[in-house]
Amino acid sequence: MTQEIPLSHPLDFSGRVAIVTGAGGGLGRLHALALASRGAKVLVNDLGGMLDGTGGSPSSASSNSAQKVVDEIVAAGGHALANGASVTDFSAVQAMVAQAVNAWGRVDILVNNAGVLRDKSFAKMEMEDFRFVVDVHLMGAAHCSKAVWAQMMAQKYGRIVMTTSSTGLYGNFGQANYGAAKLAQVGLMQTLAIEGAKHGIHVNALAPTATTRMTEALFPEDVHEAFKPEAVVPAMLVLAHESAPTRTILCAGAGGFEAAHITLTQGIHLGLGDGVPEQLAAALAQTTDRAGSTVPGSGAEQGANEMRLARGQ
Repeated sequence: MTQEIPLSHPLDFSGRVAIVTGAGGGLGRLHALALASRGAKVLVNDLGGMLDGTGGSPSSASSNSAQKVVDEIVAAGGHALANGASVTDFSAVQAMVAQAVNAWGRVDILVNNAGVLRDKSFAKMEMEDFRFVVDVHLMGAAHCSKAVWAQMMAQKYGRIVMTTSSTGLYGNFGQANYGAAKLAQVGLMQTLAIEGAKHGIHVNALAPTATTRMTEALFPEDVHEAFKPEAVVPAMLVLAHESAPTRTILCAGAGGFEAAHITLTQGIHLGLGDGVPEQLAAALAQTTDRAGSTVPGSGAEQGANEMRLARGQ
């Protein structure tokens, strides 16, 4: 039984400017529509093309999939622009950000949603396919984040939402490339959140579970309705809003929400010596015991914990 919480402060985005990548369809389209319906001006980015990243072009995307979403937003009384940049092209991404700034004066929100799939077991996967998936998901997110970073620093405000995945967090057969790229976005989020804190820039990650064009084949048909992508959108809105946390990995699907954490156990101290490898092997269960584990505020806390153990504290 869920507890009803009164909505005393609606999540309003009036006056905000958002860029949503990969927004010509699927979850990205719903993100763009939701932000626009709550008052944001939205630049809808999509290259177009197939799930594996082939067949798209900047010119066709801006006049087709992205433009169709823009038309939906405008028809509903909102403000939107179409853009067909590939997130793998940093110059095109910079021009995309300039398009939003020239039109609306600022960029408040970036939702890094663009992605592709080239699934195969690692034994059968071509390294070209591994690299391409990493380029789109990781380098695409890095390109877009870098392109908005100076603008957000100057205005002392920004909200960046990475799109990670349960595959990145926990693994999934046949998706080594996708999983590596998705967890890498979490690593990017961790540091950008630290660096952006003093500039009012909050950076978070969303791990969706939804039946989109990219994932519908992975779900049994009888759960498609429960896992419709609309159920993920509330988590994006929370992470993109001015009240958003920072350095949070929020998971969402079928109306359920969880948070994922990268934790550090209390650990043990064995010191230096020839027998340490054997001692560690014998004490591995104690070392990995999650009782009392913490969520470090930064990478430096690992070293601080190791120093604490060395001092016998």
